[in-house]
Amino acid sequence: MKFFYIFLAIILFTFQGCTTKEANPEFNHTHIKTDAMTSDPLTINTTDDQKKENQTEEFEEEFNEEFEEEFSEQETNTASDPLSGYNRWMTSFNDTFTLYALNPISEAYATIVPQPLRLGLSNAVDNIQFPIRFANNLLQGKFQNSSDELGRFIINSTVGLAGLIDVATNQMTTPIPAHDEDFGQTLGYYGIGSGFHVVLPFIGPSNIRDIVGITADAYLSPLVNVRGLENYKIPNNLGQTIGIYSVHTINKTSLHLGEYENLREDAVDLYPFFRDIYEQKRNADIAE
Repeated sequence: MKFFYIFLAIILFTFQGCTTKEANPEFNHTHIKTDAMTSDPLTINTTDDQKKENQTEEFEEEFNEEFEEEFSEQETNTASDPLSGYNRWMTSFNDTFTLYALNPISEAYATIVPQPLRLGLSNAVDNIQFPIRFANNLLQGKFQNSSDELGRFIINSTVGLAGLIDVATNQMTTPIPAHDEDFGQTLGYYGIGSGFHVVLPFIGPSNIRDIVGITADAYLSPLVNVRGLENYKIPNNLGQTIGIYSVHTINKTSLHLGEYENLREDAVDLYPFFRDIYEQKRNADIAE
């Protein structure tokens, strides 16, 4: 029995030693896992914070650049507006004329003349001004546009009953597009600047380049009497020219009643509002 107890003690001691050796690696492995799990979220949070800071800095830089560009444009506009005092006064005059004379007359005109007849008259005036568009497309090297304008003029003048019906746009299987160009756009096409802004009486916003353009286009228009070109022109004198353009303006306004009032509602300051809209539209027309 004595040897049996000694043998049993040796077996128990050996078994306890084996179990102790197997438990140590597991304990160490668990400790390593715990360190890894606690370090990953810190790394992710740090990366997210850096991204947010970078995005904020980029947004601030973009905002500052846009603000500086806008401020620079405003400075440029102000610098090229030496007639701002006169322009403001003339804008107020034109606004009063439009609200209390042109629009009421146009509304009365619209109640008398049916819309199809007013559309026909507008089409005819547009058609007869074909030489302006044809020549200026040609001067800008837009030969396909000039060809389109020639085709539109021939079709609308014959099939369209002297231009009363825009057959080229509305009745053709493949419509022939219009290409509205004037001499002011031609000057801009060749890089000539707009010059300072000028508000014309009854006509509205313009600039030095476009005033030169209007003068040049008057020689091409059959509706403007020019001394020495009477055989080519429809009116025989300046009075008839003014009469034709007055009727044309009333007719055109009658087809767009309420649009001027809606536009001016968005203006905080009427003069710079109309000035900026005009200059931006002209730049867009030239860029086409």
